[in-house]
Amino acid sequence: MAWSIADVARMSGATSRTLRHYDEIGLLPPAWVGGNGYRYYEEDDLLRLQQILVLRELGLGLTEIAGILDRQTDEVEALRAHHKRLLAEQDRLAALAGTVARTIAELEERRDDGGMPKINRPENLFAGFDASKYDAEARRQWPEQWEESKRFVDTLAPEDHERMQREATAQMIRMAEFMAAGAPVDDPVVLTEVDVHYQGVCRFWTPSAAAYKGLGRTYVDDPRFKSAYDEIAAGLAEYQRDAMAAYADARLS
Repeated sequence: MAWSIADVARMSGATSRTLRHYDEIGLLPPAWVGGNGYRYYEEDDLLRLQQILVLRELGLGLTEIAGILDRQTDEVEALRAHHKRLLAEQDRLAALAGTVARTIAELEERRDDGGMPKINRPENLFAGFDASKYDAEARRQWPEQWEESKRFVDTLAPEDHERMQREATAQMIRMAEFMAAGAPVDDPVVLTEVDVHYQGVCRFWTPSAAAYKGLGRTYVDDPRFKSAYDEIAAGLAEYQRDAMAAYADARLS
């Protein structure tokens, strides 16, 4: 049985543009191309696509993925290896959930005591965070820019990754403080904070005004991103999105 590129896009969530790009770089050629020019995929191609998408979710670049798939000789063993990586990611997310739960409990306890919420051990805020997760949508929508950013990430030392994770978390908390204070999203102090976020994104890729707004919408539309923001403060995802849109209009248009 064969499936058209539209069928595969619908089933997998990968866009037709992404599938065509995978074909162009030799990562996922279709089983055959019809007389109408449409690409058609068979079962083996779907299995390969599954592996590609799993490895993408784990943060690997297309060049790395191609190397892994080209080297594998046993499909089942390869899937076992991917499964092991996913379980490790599950453990990381569990640690992150624990971090957020601990922060919520500490803030609520201090509010109940009638004081301003403070954090006893700031380093606890950053356990389990991975800043690279926040450009996953950019990775899917702009694969070429993602490849460029992945090459940059590969040059970073472990301490650089840790520093960037701390910066990303601290930025989310500062935005939550602005939101709690009732600051409008186009307030100059908020736009200055959003500029910190934008400059951080630019270390990986340089979005246009439209692309930066699209990234902000992703923080609300994608349940994973929305949960990460809203576990810091309810409504933070929407506030971040609106602030990014205001920034794009004011400074990128």
